[in-house]
Amino acid sequence: MAGIGIKLNRIFEKNTITTHLAGFAYSSMSTVTPMLVVILNILLMSHFLGFDQLGFVERELFSCTVLYIFIFALLTAAPFNSVLSKYMSDVVYEERYEDIRPCFFFGLFLNISLSSLLGIPFCLWEHFVGKVDVFYTFTGYCGYIGLVLVFYSMIYLSISKDYTKISLFFSIGMLWAFLFSLFLRFVMKWGIRESMLFALMTGFFLTAFLELAIIKRYFVRNSNRYKSVLRYFGKYWKLVVANFFYILGLYIHNFVFWNTDMRLVVVKTFVCNQPYDMATCLAMFTNISTTIIFIARVEMHFHDKYKAYSEAVIGGKGADIDSAKREMFRQLSAELMNLVRIQFIITAVVYLIAVVFLPGLGISPLTMRIYPCLTAGYFILFLMYAEIIFLYYFDDLTGAMVTSLLFCLVTFLGSLAATRLPELWYGVGVVAGAFTGWTFAYFRLRYMERHLDAHIFCKGSLIRPGMGTKPPAKVYDRKESA
Repeated sequence: MAGIGIKLNRIFEKNTITTHLAGFAYSSMSTVTPMLVVILNILLMSHFLGFDQLGFVERELFSCTVLYIFIFALLTAAPFNSVLSKYMSDVVYEERYEDIRPCFFFGLFLNISLSSLLGIPFCLWEHFVGKVDVFYTFTGYCGYIGLVLVFYSMIYLSISKDYTKISLFFSIGMLWAFLFSLFLRFVMKWGIRESMLFALMTGFFLTAFLELAIIKRYFVRNSNRYKSVLRYFGKYWKLVVANFFYILGLYIHNFVFWNTDMRLVVVKTFVCNQPYDMATCLAMFTNISTTIIFIARVEMHFHDKYKAYSEAVIGGKGADIDSAKREMFRQLSAELMNLVRIQFIITAVVYLIAVVFLPGLGISPLTMRIYPCLTAGYFILFLMYAEIIFLYYFDDLTGAMVTSLLFCLVTFLGSLAATRLPELWYGVGVVAGAFTGWTFAYFRLRYMERHLDAHIFCKGSLIRPGMGTKPPAKVYDRKESA
């Protein structure tokens, strides 16, 4: 993350209101802009193409298609992203830049293979059972693959510290999608639904191609060492589990409510729960600033303490190591407390604004009743994820994995129980799951603070392990030597 930190330190060093606003804008551009640009593009296409003129089934079919594209593109990318990021970080640290291209192509093959195997059966079901025409089904499938490519390529630009280019490429892709949708609708006379989906699909592919082009420009050489990438999946399988179950936990409560009496089945294929899904979206956006604040503060403050501790471990005295460790964990505690305080104020303000104005904008009363509990759940959830990132800093993969597993499992069980409660408590599964994960991660960080020396200095072995005859236990005999 050090790339953002250098820029933010330059922005904030003047310590004025203007520079603070500029720093907040820069960190926002580096984190949540891609998602906001896609949402804005869909809203603009809906307004200018007359999306509200479509029938209910057609509108819901498009909405469910886009929803499924995003959810399952994230889920299929989750098992690979964390391990590939770890491999990339190690390669960059060791300056073996020629190994990045093999990592990119091998990971791309794995990701696309898994995504295709999961997407093709669903599309066949959509066409033959749901009776959706081939063109629309194939366009949706291509949009799904295009977004998988986008999410996958973002790993490499993030490792290269090129966060602004990610936002720029998303902006270019969505601007093209908006203009192309107008061309398809008003010049080519395509249908509204087909114009929007096809244009969005081409925008995803344009974004992916721009990301691919910059990656190929950054990393020119190719060592053709593919086996080393595969070995990382075996060595760091806990990263696969941790990242997958965290992403699954974000949506598993939606899946539970998709199977209640409130669900809506579109063309015998897509299943959703409009009030609950909308409340989830609102709750996420109410707390999305947590990501911005966390990245900005960790980049500016904690990273320096972590770097100082790492340098003390490499070449410092014992007293220097202990002092750097105390400073690092003191800063960690301060960052978590500041994150809670700042985000609580933001969440409270945004929540009050939403409660006052959203009903007048057409948001249903049922959605507004579900919204408060989910807002509390996502507030804790993003704090939990901040702790997971700190566990990654200390290479505590077991702690991160157990945190994600607990979060996902408790969220699932809690959501099952919540389906029998009044609507006001539908989000209690997210609250319970996030709080369980947050609690475990907190005590795990305390454990790491007490045992960090053993974790750092007693990990690994001086002699390479292997198979063979065990050597004798006696290493020295004074009589025999005489």
